[in-house]
Amino acid sequence: MRLVQSGSMPAIVRRKSVPVNVGGVMVGGDNPIVVQSMTNTDTADVTGTSNQVLALAKAGSEIVRVTVNTEEAARAVPKIVDTLMLYDCRVPIVGDLHYNGHLLLKKYPECAQALAKYRINPGNVNIGKKHDDNFRSMIEVAVEHQKPVRIGVNWGSLDGALLTRMMDENALLAEPLDAKQVTMNAMVVSALEAAAAAEKYGLRRDQILLSAKVSGVQDLIAVYRMLAAQCDYALHLGLTEAGLGSKGIVATTAAIGVLLQEGIGDTIRASLTPLPNGDRAEEVLVCQQILQALELRSFTPQVTACPGCGRTTSTFFQDMADQIQTYLREQMPVWGSNHPGVEEMKVAVMGCIVNGPGESKHANIGISLPGTFEEPVAPVYVDGKLVRTLRGDHIVAEFITMLNEYVESHYGAVVAQ
Repeated sequence: MRLVQSGSMPAIVRRKSVPVNVGGVMVGGDNPIVVQSMTNTDTADVTGTSNQVLALAKAGSEIVRVTVNTEEAARAVPKIVDTLMLYDCRVPIVGDLHYNGHLLLKKYPECAQALAKYRINPGNVNIGKKHDDNFRSMIEVAVEHQKPVRIGVNWGSLDGALLTRMMDENALLAEPLDAKQVTMNAMVVSALEAAAAAEKYGLRRDQILLSAKVSGVQDLIAVYRMLAAQCDYALHLGLTEAGLGSKGIVATTAAIGVLLQEGIGDTIRASLTPLPNGDRAEEVLVCQQILQALELRSFTPQVTACPGCGRTTSTFFQDMADQIQTYLREQMPVWGSNHPGVEEMKVAVMGCIVNGPGESKHANIGISLPGTFEEPVAPVYVDGKLVRTLRGDHIVAEFITMLNEYVESHYGAVVAQ
């Protein structure tokens, strides 16, 4: 068995892509991978949609997409953007346009101008038919208002004329591909042909992003490998319908994680199905955790906590770990502005003596709580050294005080000019 030398693991090498300016947020090139999300409110509801955008932006979404499917929704978009500005929220708003997007963008130029980007699906405009007037109309509006466009192919609404053509061509081959592979190939061709048409109609290469979404993990990996190998457009990643709960989170992480590790992807979204009255911002946190786990970006200090075992029959360490993680997230809006680098801090909240002291020493600051039948003390380690032992009923409050002191002393405050 050959051992890997410490420090010899290669860093992730990002695929070269053309950078795109999306309402002030740079996507692609050497820019950080961007976290996106989408509202599920009725866009015509200005208050409800504005509130959800604010919540998503507060959670860390750097671009937010809204549905623009009716005249009422199109009229609401400028009001939503104005409302966000009142709350000093400048997150770019993307319009999700299907079927009637060419009509809405033309009829409501205020909407076309207020949107930071248009998302167009070539499968439900008339690309691939004799005339592509609808697609061309939307591209011309984008050119007029100098807006970037994401050409978003989806296997659930793939261009029927293109797929039929490719299936017919495949049937004539000596060794035809199976139907699924032809469909994957058609998705790539659809995206690239639509991008070429957009450039022909006046959109610049640095105003085009592509996506090719499917709902299966292996299918997503396969189609994006093909797409990435054939173009240098910025790519948006995400399963088209990830699903509920742990299934959606695991599938999203498995698919996006593999592609990001290979350097593919410039923006990501976790298309999770929320539970009734669930928190829409969960999809933002999942994306942040994927990027932070891969060490591509840092968003908030991470808490290491053991899973528990027969040595930890008390739930105290679990409650404390949850309290600390919640506290860190709540503090980040302030810490992030005043204490640069704090998002990379590592905190350990461990439940017994087996791995507790060791994990605490590996963290910037860590606490090892007493397990079952252990002495009721909690040693605290700072930068690998035992600095204090906590006892009694105020361990959480005392540890939070030590956390605050660590942040103040180790992450320099920003001095106002």
